[in-house]
Amino acid sequence: MAAIAVNILWVLVALVILCLVVYLAFWVLRQMGVPIPEIAERAVWIIVLLIALIFLITALTGSGTGMHMPWR
Repeated sequence: MAAIAVNILWVLVALVILCLVVYLAFWVLRQMGVPIPEIAERAVWIIVLLIALIFLITALTGSGTGMHMPWR
């Protein structure tokens, strides 16, 4: 039970980092003046959501975090 809880916490940390990276990429592109179509931005966020669901389901089933973490 504790292993699943630890896996979920690692997944949440990884998802926060992933969302920050995607947000930072969009922010930098906007600061550079690159026009980003709204549909492209939504598509990227949908992909991030799907990755989040895959990671979370994998962590809940107890079969690992669904990703390779170099420090483990």
